[in-house]
Amino acid sequence: MAILLADHIIDPPVLLAPLAGITDLPFRKLVSSFGAGLVVSEMVASQEMVQAKPGVREKAELGMQFANTSVQLAGREAHWMAEAARVVAANGARVIDINMGCPAKKVTNGYSGSALLKDLDHALTLIEAVVGAVDVPVTLKTRLGWDDALLNAPTLAMRAQDAGIQMITIHGRTRCQFYKGRADWAAIRAVKDAVNIPVVANGDIVDAQSAQTARQASGADGVMIGRGAQGKPWILAEVAHALHGTAAPAIPQGAALVDMVIAHYEDMLSFYGSELGARVSRKHLGWYMDGAGTPTSLRRDVLTAKDPNTVLSLLPAALQESAAA
Repeated sequence: MAILLADHIIDPPVLLAPLAGITDLPFRKLVSSFGAGLVVSEMVASQEMVQAKPGVREKAELGMQFANTSVQLAGREAHWMAEAARVVAANGARVIDINMGCPAKKVTNGYSGSALLKDLDHALTLIEAVVGAVDVPVTLKTRLGWDDALLNAPTLAMRAQDAGIQMITIHGRTRCQFYKGRADWAAIRAVKDAVNIPVVANGDIVDAQSAQTARQASGADGVMIGRGAQGKPWILAEVAHALHGTAAPAIPQGAALVDMVIAHYEDMLSFYGSELGARVSRKHLGWYMDGAGTPTSLRRDVLTAKDPNTVLSLLPAALQESAAA
């Protein structure tokens, strides 16, 4: 069941995907509290990380002291990728992940993320630089290819394995698909067949059924869940229970749900500071209220309130629909 990366064990093999602006330290800690084999930090730009530009160090509060945390780096220059890897490894990172899958234009226009699928020779210089810079396991996250005419993930995977990558995660879309259409889990099998290292399937995995289908179609050793965890930090533990027989999570309802959401909200306020934390938290509160069926007017009051104390006073009522469910 477990995935072994050198002396690092991913057990169960159900992973939290890196999501910009979402999988910050407070959310990763919450997901981990229910149970997750590995949680991955938000993507960190390597050069900015090393140069400590404003905002990056804050994002890089990476929770490196937690054993089940991977730090994801992105970049286009081998020097900065290696230096960033050294920085995070020196600060306790247990696993380092290289991003070659982000489809965002601001990333690909800088020849980072999935743009590297168009130049595998250059992509390999980055992989070799990171692997050579650190002693911790290095993994890779990418997509099926740049577009339908360039489905070169199997080739990248083989070359990455030869360069020392110890696990590869494949999002079952091309870069040019962004997040449209459906993830092609069956297409991931070509990557699985091409390498001997563990392969993790990603894309449109939102519950136990989709996880099981993705695993069967791809032959993957594990699954990675991203957007499916929004508003459901327990979903990874649910999937692990269904697929691997781990303990079933106690899904919070009623007063327990209110307590969990309040604790998450207060953790974000503490992490970011009151003003920024209040803004950053709104997306999470919105997802929680989606699940609770919060009335529109009350939802609006929660999401527009500027005083955190007002939000805290409204949350019990806003989530009471779950309590009555």
